[in-house]
Amino acid sequence: MLKADLHCHTNASDNSFSIEEVVKQAKAAGLTHLAITDHDTTAGIQKALLYGEQYQLQIIPGIEISASDPKRDRRAHILGLYIDPHHPALDDLCKATLLSRHEASKQMVSIIADMGYNISWELVSSYAKFGTVVYKQHIMHALMDLGYCDEINGELQKKLFSRSAKEPGKAFIPLTYPNAEDAIRAIRMAGGVAVLAHPGQFGNFDAIEEWVSLGLQGVEAYHPTHSSADTRVALQLAAKFNLVVTGGADYHGFYGSGDYPLGSVSVSELFIR
Repeated sequence: MLKADLHCHTNASDNSFSIEEVVKQAKAAGLTHLAITDHDTTAGIQKALLYGEQYQLQIIPGIEISASDPKRDRRAHILGLYIDPHHPALDDLCKATLLSRHEASKQMVSIIADMGYNISWELVSSYAKFGTVVYKQHIMHALMDLGYCDEINGELQKKLFSRSAKEPGKAFIPLTYPNAEDAIRAIRMAGGVAVLAHPGQFGNFDAIEEWVSLGLQGVEAYHPTHSSADTRVALQLAAKFNLVVTGGADYHGFYGSGDYPLGSVSVSELFIR
């Protein structure tokens, strides 16, 4: 029986586990298909494909592009499934995001050090040595190992990195992301299927009709952050606009929620390109 998790990260971006560990966990969870959708990079795809062959697991090349919806003043994440991981359209779109994220992380570490925490850029960078850039999860991992907290996504994380407009984190630095429309186009250029990730999380439902006209082909209805109402609306919009329906655990290892291990959110039908 087919069991596919279509939203998963590795340590090429912000998962605590390596590509091989993720593939092994997927196999142990009974998955038949796994989409590797690291943030703004395809750096881990080739290794994932090799490990997929080794462990007899079908790997779907993917990406999750961090984007913005300036018209509605919201963030948006666009999944690309079945992409050509070497297509220049993806690198051209994402390289600025990766660079700005890395530089922002440097600034955040400096701010945190100035707050009195015994932390350094060299230490934090060591947690991301197998990835593309440093994420706030790597900063939190270093702080946890230094004894300042006992979990990645706890009170200290909120204190430092909260996105709240009323009370932003003391070390939070906002990033500028590419337009979601450009993300959809880049994925389509790379031969991929463009899917709106977790629309309930960012309130993206009202953008779907417009983005369908620009090439959006799917919606992630099943996601850990979705309420039953979110899933219901996503399914209704998928039916209305003839979109493929996807789902996944959005797995980040222990950098994410322990309530949703790999394969805990999956689909039993896989669309055909």
